[in-house]
Amino acid sequence: MPLGHLVIRLGPAFVAAIAYVDPGNVATNVSAGSQYAYQLVWVVVLANLLAVLTQYLSAKLGLATGRTLPELCRERFPRPVVYLLWGQAEVVAVATDVAEVLGGAVALYLLFGVPLLAGGFLTGAVAFVLLLVQTRRGQRSFERLTAAMLALIFVGFGYAAVTAEPSARGLAGGLLPGLPDRGSILLASAILGATIMPHAIYLHSALIRDRFGVVRTVPARRRLLTATRIDVVAAMLVAGATNVLLIAIAAGSLAGSGVTELEAAYHLFDERSGALAAACFGLALLVSGLVSSSVGTYAGSVILAGFLRRSIPVTVRRLVTIVPALGILALGMEPTRALVLSQVTLSIGIPFALWPLVFFTRDASLMGELVNRRITTVAAGCAAVFISVLAALTLLVGA
Repeated sequence: MPLGHLVIRLGPAFVAAIAYVDPGNVATNVSAGSQYAYQLVWVVVLANLLAVLTQYLSAKLGLATGRTLPELCRERFPRPVVYLLWGQAEVVAVATDVAEVLGGAVALYLLFGVPLLAGGFLTGAVAFVLLLVQTRRGQRSFERLTAAMLALIFVGFGYAAVTAEPSARGLAGGLLPGLPDRGSILLASAILGATIMPHAIYLHSALIRDRFGVVRTVPARRRLLTATRIDVVAAMLVAGATNVLLIAIAAGSLAGSGVTELEAAYHLFDERSGALAAACFGLALLVSGLVSSSVGTYAGSVILAGFLRRSIPVTVRRLVTIVPALGILALGMEPTRALVLSQVTLSIGIPFALWPLVFFTRDASLMGELVNRRITTVAAGCAAVFISVLAALTLLVGA
């Protein structure tokens, strides 16, 4: 495929990738690095490898069928199952918005002293403006905007990580799997939920459909599938590297400090690495909250339209999903703890999106020539089993 044609087809995965570097990722990775140093690096790496597989399958589903994952669930599952899947997907959407609004509010407070509740309102308002780019300027413009935001997030956290002077040996040692204690199980689950976000799985099939429409010829599908592979790998590589940088920041500057809250971590980071590094960290957190919130609202619309064939104005949906986050801020709950718990909720929701995805992409009558190879189905099935077991362990540990 000519390079120019390939570049034109890139973009949808970078929108989905924003979900992989949202404030929930920041909170969970900072908590992991400060509490366990580099011991959970392997969880971050594994989660991002699984993310490559799941996002690729979701994109391929949209390309092969011209429909979204929620639409196919509605068409092929009994009504009680559809309502169950829709209900948990809406819970996931709310948990997603909680994380993004809280993260934006915390960043505004750290950078500019804006009160948390006011920061929550500002985050929601700016995220809505960003979403208007998608609805009024078209998806391509939205993709370019989110790709630029993703680059800014990577640069901000990258600079902060360099100043934290992480240990290369520690990072390498952290690739060896292990869970030191019961608390690390909950945190590993939160990292997984913050990385393989259910709403991103639902969304990617819609991003492909909305960008390319229904692609009917086999050669065109195969060309787009090649571009999609590159798109997904490139986007997830940036997101995965960003998450490793977050672990490196916390392990390099915060390990052994006992600090897990973002505010305390920010101030301690300021003391140990300097004001510029702390400002870059805060700015990257702010950008991640703003842009990921708009992507989350987009995904929520896809979920409602797909499962129930219903649509509501983006303004109304923005107002509905922002209420729980504002409630948490108004009640004075500790934002970082709420962020981590929201990611645990997301990890429990992953199997509800992943199992149907595996089921559909292995169906030759549905996927045609883009049906999974046997090894792909086996890998996806193993990933679904692993994630489901971890979700069950999370419930047991939490209980």
